[in-house]
Amino acid sequence: MQKILVVEDDIDIQDILKNHLTDAGYEVVIADDGVDAIAKFDDTISLVLLDIMLPVKDGWQVCRDIRAKSAVPIIMLTAKGETTDKITGLDMGADDYVTKPFDVKELIARVHAVMRRSDNDGPAEKKHIFYHNKNSNQ
Repeated sequence: MQKILVVEDDIDIQDILKNHLTDAGYEVVIADDGVDAIAKFDDTISLVLLDIMLPVKDGWQVCRDIRAKSAVPIIMLTAKGETTDKITGLDMGADDYVTKPFDVKELIARVHAVMRRSDNDGPAEKKHIFYHNKNSNQ
């Protein structure tokens, strides 16, 4: 089972994300702040959902720290919606950038998409069949 690290200080958003990601088949680890995120990040994490405005250590620094040791996919999930913030996040190594408020179904679809692109464990033939079958039904 793929494991997602959710780095979010809002308990309501933590609960929403945990419930929906678990329903989508992911294991979820919650971190309340940037220091907790770095402590919980290890090689079992498949993707990070990262808020920017966090206590103790902000999401920008968490992104830098993770990128210094890993290419794990990171999706920024934040209220900072200015174009410059989005560009900064993507330039720092985020794979996607979603602004709050967000649609949970869209976020789950983005998680699936980023996970598909980063999945190097499966055989290429299976991936080709998946994409071929998906495209042939259109």
